[in-house]
Amino acid sequence: MTEQVAVIGIGQTARYRSKLSVSLAGLVREAALEALADAGLGWQDIDALVIGKAPDMFEGVVMPEIMLAEALGGTGKPVIRVHTAGSVGGSTAIVAAQHIRSGQFDRVLTVCFEKQSESNAQWALSPSTPFRPHFNSGAGGMFAPVIRDYMRISKAPEDIGCRVAVKDRQHACRNPRAQLQLNDISLKQVQDSPMLWEPVRFLEACPSSDGACAMVMVNGKHTGSSANPPAWIHATSMRSEPSFYPWRNEVDPAAGRDCARELYQKAGIRDPRKELDCAEIYVPFSWFEPIWLENLGFAEKGEGWKLTQDGATHIDGGDIPWNCSGGVLSSNPIGASGMIRFAEAALQVRGMAGEHQVMNARKAMGHAYGGHNQFFAMWIVGANKPA
Repeated sequence: MTEQVAVIGIGQTARYRSKLSVSLAGLVREAALEALADAGLGWQDIDALVIGKAPDMFEGVVMPEIMLAEALGGTGKPVIRVHTAGSVGGSTAIVAAQHIRSGQFDRVLTVCFEKQSESNAQWALSPSTPFRPHFNSGAGGMFAPVIRDYMRISKAPEDIGCRVAVKDRQHACRNPRAQLQLNDISLKQVQDSPMLWEPVRFLEACPSSDGACAMVMVNGKHTGSSANPPAWIHATSMRSEPSFYPWRNEVDPAAGRDCARELYQKAGIRDPRKELDCAEIYVPFSWFEPIWLENLGFAEKGEGWKLTQDGATHIDGGDIPWNCSGGVLSSNPIGASGMIRFAEAALQVRGMAGEHQVMNARKAMGHAYGGHNQFFAMWIVGANKPA
């Protein structure tokens, strides 16, 4: 018999921006303490610690979970490390949930983090591949060709990415934790920003951020310690595929489609646009909103950009608000970004998202991806206990 799992504690660092005055240990501890306080628990109540982190070469600290275990109350307890590139925050949350679902633990603290102020992600994300010249182009250089392919296939207007950038930064202004607070952002401002990787402009790309996110998950029998309502985990799914193989569709990756299909099947969802109240989706470059709208089944192939154009994903008036927190476009501590998506979805169904709360949100989706559109992690959480 599998156990039901709930999120009863969520913690995030105060603002996802350069934090030169705090160490990695201080960064993760800040988020963990907030999550424990939300859960009404102490370090002594936690059975195990699950830590997630993007590549160690970002900060140059190998196996940081060993160093951070003491700061997170993990001394003498099982400490588990997860790594699935940029999707690691979502994967870590799922691994933590599965350890409770299996009955192995009753209460788990899970934490993800990134400190880009002490790293060189541009260099780390520019690997040399066989038979190709090496360019220090970062993630944008990897994804720009994918975006150009999407624009060619879908015949989307050139301003769609700019519209997403404006929308997510408007959402971020409602979230005091978001790094970018661009109150006066406009479509023209985005269009006039420098071109980085054609067609990706400066304001269509995510920032570099420091930050940590933590969650306390418990067996459904132990939700009473928190004064706040739980977020019940209805379904989880993970998928991956190789970076390169013949006929691979980088615009509409099979792993993403398969992951979403399994997720909806587990949650009993037939139409995500109609049955979900909101979603937190990993969009590091603005054009990935229409790409993922199609890949995740919110829109037909070639039609995702029309939802963006019509305002369907805006918190004000949209029927399926996406990234009400401001999303990855407004804060991107890479190792934590996936968990932030999952945590923000949980905050929505708990009614605790503050100014970016979607009214009457009862069911929400969290999504993370990593690598070259190849690692995927997703969950659906609800205000009600799953049947």
